[in-house]
Amino acid sequence: MKLIDLKAGQGKVDVEVAVKSVNPPRTFNKFGKDMKVASAIISDDSGEMTLSLWNDDADKVKVGDRVKVTNGYVSEFNGQKQLSSGKFGKLEVVNGSESSSEEKSEKKAHKKKPVESEEMEF
Repeated sequence: MKLIDLKAGQGKVDVEVAVKSVNPPRTFNKFGKDMKVASAIISDDSGEMTLSLWNDDADKVKVGDRVKVTNGYVSEFNGQKQLSSGKFGKLEVVNGSESSSEEKSEKKAHKKKPVESEEMEF
């Protein structure tokens, strides 16, 4: 799926894109709940679009990252299409610009230890 093909109101969007810029997040209170939102400009070989980043996602994305949006939703704001992971979608950084050493050590800690042949029962 390419950004140029996306239409306002479209759901079930799966794309992998590059992050060109990220605006600082802003916080607000809605119905007594603190929320956070930021926007980023994303691109693929077909064009650019705004990506809305909500709550935890607002701190997850950096310039230069490649992100994958699964089951995203396209809306329109001020005449411009915007992509969001929405309520039912997922946003993940698939290739960070500069992964922190903390993120790298977390990935190593989650790797499974290989099973020794002596430990296996037949």
